[in-house]
Amino acid sequence: MKRSRFTEEQIIGMLKEHEAGTKTAEICRKHGISEATFYNYKAKYSGLEVSDARRLKALEEENAKLKKLLAEQMLDNAVLKDLASKNGNARCQAPGRGSCHASPWRERAAGMLHSDDRPLVGPVSLHPT
Repeated sequence: MKRSRFTEEQIIGMLKEHEAGTKTAEICRKHGISEATFYNYKAKYSGLEVSDARRLKALEEENAKLKKLLAEQMLDNAVLKDLASKNGNARCQAPGRGSCHASPWRERAAGMLHSDDRPLVGPVSLHPT
């Protein structure tokens, strides 16, 4: 944000001059500002004392810092969500993993059988035990 040439005290002083009866054009010429700038100052600082203006400025600065922190936090959150979704998809897309919909309990170690699998080689019993 562009920094003003004038402090809050100076701006409030200009507005007090105007309230005392000095014409707007004369105040603007004296301080080297346009009438639009004067009316912007009037809209922002009208009715404020110097202490109120300082408090307003401090609150605006704090608000800006908080907005920046919130934006950074939301960006971090979005990045983490993106990474989490990519990591989940990476497991499914790894070579030799097959479909994502395959149950991880169907996977077995070498030489181990699943309950509904039968050995292809070996003795076959005719009598169930």
